[in-house]
Amino acid sequence: MPSNHTEPDVFLHEHICIIGLGANVEKKTDQILKAIEEISSLGNIEKRSALYKTQPWGNADQDFFINAVVSIRTRLDPWSLLLQLIDIEKKIGKEKRIHWGPRRIDLDILYFGQKIIFEKSLIIPHPFLHLRNFVLVPLEEIEPDFLHPLLKKTTKELLQECPDKSIVEWDK
Repeated sequence: MPSNHTEPDVFLHEHICIIGLGANVEKKTDQILKAIEEISSLGNIEKRSALYKTQPWGNADQDFFINAVVSIRTRLDPWSLLLQLIDIEKKIGKEKRIHWGPRRIDLDILYFGQKIIFEKSLIIPHPFLHLRNFVLVPLEEIEPDFLHPLLKKTTKELLQECPDKSIVEWDK
């Protein structure tokens, strides 16, 4: 269901958006916490998962990640939110060099309510979220019954069916 990018920068109503966070370079925990602080300026943080130590996905030859998930209530439209998240990544020092490689910070829109967007610059829901333990474990912590708008399965069901068996453990 393609959408056209003609929506205003600010919605009349607030929407719940779920954002995934990850870092595996330098001060990982500090960078995740800084990103959460910055995200709080985009709306009200409704829920926040614990921080999780996770095995790298897609490119195993790198350090472990710290991952988390937050849900925010925002009036931003999805495209404006994406631009704000890119600005936060730049502020924290993201330099993406290798696909699925090491990064100081990575912020992904996982869901924007039940909205479905399929564009070159933005795909919602995130196309890989149902295949990644490092996303599903923290997501289940805060939104176990959230229904994936395309797959019509809850987070709990997606996690049970996930083919990814990589280690995801609470970061103490």
